[in-house]
Amino acid sequence: MKLHIYLFRHGQTYFNRDKRFTGWKDSKLTPQGIADAKKIAEKLKGKSIGVAFVTRLSRSKDTMKYVLKHHPECKTIIVNDKMIERSYGKFQGLYHKTIIAKYGKEMFDKWHRAYDFPPPGGESVKMVENRVLEFIKYLIPFMKREKVNVAISAHGNSMRPFRRYFEKFSIAEMGKLENPWDDYFDYKVEA
Repeated sequence: MKLHIYLFRHGQTYFNRDKRFTGWKDSKLTPQGIADAKKIAEKLKGKSIGVAFVTRLSRSKDTMKYVLKHHPECKTIIVNDKMIERSYGKFQGLYHKTIIAKYGKEMFDKWHRAYDFPPPGGESVKMVENRVLEFIKYLIPFMKREKVNVAISAHGNSMRPFRRYFEKFSIAEMGKLENPWDDYFDYKVEA
């Protein structure tokens, strides 16, 4: 028996659109973000979802709400912040261009995408990956025990380690991944 993980990124938010470090700040979906969520929902319409996982942030929950409109069979929504967006520490809420102007493009790039280089007071990609791996170690036995397909409304930076784990990317390849706002990934788990 094959079980499925339907993994997707929340729809576009105002901070995403405006190129601001969002991190753990709560930024709502834009009209485009709502359209993105509806596209994911449409693509997942014919699938079976037993349990939905979201983070505490509204963008994760709101995207999942659109998906679950087509899934009355899903009675359980679990909030789990192991897969929450990366914390950008002191940069949360600031515009990318502000950080570039103050510290230069090279430092911005390091803070933005380097594997083991956290922004001041924030998390490195490696720290996020460690959290996500803990979640995966919990998720797979949970799915096998409950015999359920799951939907996960994640974030751009938490999706990269998911994809690295399931698609066997190197750290360098993971760092270059761009995750769509309007599509999903389907990973199979042997029950």
